[in-house]
Amino acid sequence: MTTPQATLFAILLGALLLQAALPSRRVLVVTGGAALACLASTLLGVATTQRLLAEVPWDVLVILVTLGLLSQLFAASRLFDRLAVAATRLSGAEPFRVLVVFSVAMYLVSGVVNNLTALVLVLPVLLALLKLMGTRQRYVSWVLGLFLVACNLGGAATPIGDFPAILLLGRGSMTFGAYLARAAPATLCALCALLLVVRVAARPAAGVPRDPVSARLTRAAMEALHRRVRVDRRLLAPAAASLSAMVAAWLFLPAELGVGPELVCWLGAGAALLMARKLGEKLARTGLDVEAVLFLLSLFVMVGAVRRTGLFDEIARALERLPVAPSVQLVAFLLLAGVLTGLFSAGPSMAALLEVAESLAGRLPGPAVYVGLALSVCAGSSLFLTAATSGPLAQALTERADLRDVDGRRIRFGFFDFLPIGVLSFSVIQAVAIAYALLAVWAAR
Repeated sequence: MTTPQATLFAILLGALLLQAALPSRRVLVVTGGAALACLASTLLGVATTQRLLAEVPWDVLVILVTLGLLSQLFAASRLFDRLAVAATRLSGAEPFRVLVVFSVAMYLVSGVVNNLTALVLVLPVLLALLKLMGTRQRYVSWVLGLFLVACNLGGAATPIGDFPAILLLGRGSMTFGAYLARAAPATLCALCALLLVVRVAARPAAGVPRDPVSARLTRAAMEALHRRVRVDRRLLAPAAASLSAMVAAWLFLPAELGVGPELVCWLGAGAALLMARKLGEKLARTGLDVEAVLFLLSLFVMVGAVRRTGLFDEIARALERLPVAPSVQLVAFLLLAGVLTGLFSAGPSMAALLEVAESLAGRLPGPAVYVGLALSVCAGSSLFLTAATSGPLAQALTERADLRDVDGRRIRFGFFDFLPIGVLSFSVIQAVAIAYALLAVWAAR
């Protein structure tokens, strides 16, 4: 490893480790790391700051920002509040049905809006239901854990649900339709397999009180709490119309027109905000997720500096030199992706690993590599409570809800409460990722 490679990789690795250890300071850590990477890159003759900034995938940031604004418009319409109440009614306050219905609901919502927005919209309703039901620590840990995992799977199911998929769409690694047709069935398969294993092996609902009268009272109380929640059609109509038009454009616009996914997002979100009038203007001024933009911009700069040294190319060549079949090399890469994501979180892992994936895609079918990578990143982000940005938020919201079990003891939801769910979810989703990749390689022969 050369001096530039060692120096810039050390800066990237140090920033990733520190932001994982200090999540409350992660923006300062990565922006500081990016500044150091620019300085080191300039002094070592790798690339100037201007060159590194010019190579940032700005189209990905445009997609991320515009979809975030569209998500806020959906949130303001209260559509997902009503869907959460409908899920409460459908579950009937029966313990295992609550687990299944809210997991499926979160999976569906996360495919349309980003994970944090989905969590803020749906989790408070679930926490209110759990508080009324009367429950136990183990059951709550499994319900909330699977709720978060379903959020990760839903984000990976569509090209607009979460950052790894958005990165694939923005970089042109896969088209909208190609990714959706492959990732949605795979993630749904993973969710069904996980719920089946939980039903048969974990059985979290065992020991939770079941009383038909109490269940009816719980449903009535939830209906009363949310009776005044109404969908604002004046906000929902422009948001839904714009999203539908965007999806149609992604699916059917010919590539030779040169209208990329970032421009479709820009035009679609802009039109929705214009139709929303005053709220649209307010969101355009104040709704920008500056934290996410700064974090990802800094990450792209650090990854770009390391890429300039040729280190990622050397890693790809080392992987190619392994004395095993290409499909086995792909399996090793996917396992590495899952573990690294569990340690460093989805955004940093995907940004760095995609450089190696592009090399693998030159020898193996692209969908096998890219969709397998997205699923492995999803598996890793489900391993630990800290591996996805939605984890700490869910922990904070649960603590704020002050849940109590049937004996009056306070219910926790921390790192070790989530760990059994995380290990099981990682194993199931990673197995689906590997199985999908191998099947895709076999089908392409």
